[in-house]
Amino acid sequence: MYFLSQSSTGSTLSKYHLEAGIAYWHTIKEDTTEKWQHILELYNNLIILEYSPIVALNRTYALSKVKSKKEAIVEAEKLNLTDNHFYYSLLGNLYADFDTKKALKQFETALELARTTADQNVISKNIEKLNLKNNP
Repeated sequence: MYFLSQSSTGSTLSKYHLEAGIAYWHTIKEDTTEKWQHILELYNNLIILEYSPIVALNRTYALSKVKSKKEAIVEAEKLNLTDNHFYYSLLGNLYADFDTKKALKQFETALELARTTADQNVISKNIEKLNLKNNP
């Protein structure tokens, strides 16, 4: 926490200051609205300062925590990152609570695109959870 705090100081705002702020809020274990509002605000500023598709994708997750998963889906689908397994994993997670069929389709696409065993294992576990939810 000390080093994250120190890294966010200085007279000129840079992407590193914003990333340090995001990292700081992720060190807070409690899952509160305040935490996610701060993270979303930092991502909003980071997108303005230095846009990247991955930053936009991460911002969408924060948006889901502050607003709603349905609102986050609308924002995520605008990104259209169809060659990225993280994109489909995020959509799978966002759909999981209210449209299991769509969530499974998203996770299956993510699994096809994932290149590392670690990513494939995480995605496979998400598919397993959804299948158990559908067939207890």
